Amino acid sequence: MKTLLSALEEGRLIELPENNKDKALQILGSLIEAIPGLKAGTQVVESVLARERAANTALGMGWACPHARTAAEGELLCAVGWSPTGIDYGAPDNLPVRLVVMYYIPDAQKNAYLKEISALARVIGKAGGLPQIEQAKDLNEVRIRLLDVISAALETDTPEARARMVRIEAKQAAVAAVPTAPIAGVAWPAQIMPLSVLMVPGKSPLILAQDRELVMALETAADLPTQLARQSQADAVGYRVLTRHTIAYAPDRVLYECLALKLTNGAPKPA
Repeated sequence: MKTLLSALEEGRLIELPENNKDKALQILGSLIEAIPGLKAGTQVVESVLARERAANTALGMGWACPHARTAAEGELLCAVGWSPTGIDYGAPDNLPVRLVVMYYIPDAQKNAYLKEISALARVIGKAGGLPQIEQAKDLNEVRIRLLDVISAALETDTPEARARMVRIEAKQAAVAAVPTAPIAGVAWPAQIMPLSVLMVPGKSPLILAQDRELVMALETAADLPTQLARQSQADAVGYRVLTRHTIAYAPDRVLYECLALKLTNGAPKPA
């Protein structure tokens, strides 16, 4: 379960802002494409959507496992999306999908993927679905429930796995004390933009991005440093920022490499 654990550790568990299937796949694929180390130009979104058109990846009982396969070398990667209301995914049991676990699968990692997804399916099937996740009120609760699933799925409870889960749970405890403020009327991110945020103690955060409007919005967000440090995501007027990588520099500077979702209000347009 190393890949799913890494997704939780690195902030690739998100609340999907809309229950449109294609749009959910697009945002999760974009998160994987933005992972440091993945070759530039890798078309995860395109590959996932093409495979989905060929075969529905809903597995029933409230979850789906879309994926992109590639002959290129690399690591098995994962991103997870939670839909509070559920997605009409065309599942075999006609139930809405609340948890979308997306994988990027290099050929050399095919066996690792099959082992991980089989372990997940076994635990979910034994539990008769994802009742605790269905009842979750926010992303923090989803993260806790996923840790429970991972713990049950681990065939060998190694010290390394236990240590990683303890770290995630400790971070979760800090996150729970600072709830994320919802954005009223959020529908769908109209644009996804990369950016960097440099934090220097005693100074305002330095925003590095190509979009001037984004820079101005985030530079005026007073609690941006606190939200990114504690939650790996932050909300500003019209934007949601997701941390994808953090780098510490001497003496006490921190660089957050992020994705910004430019959000729209009202009902989304049909896909």
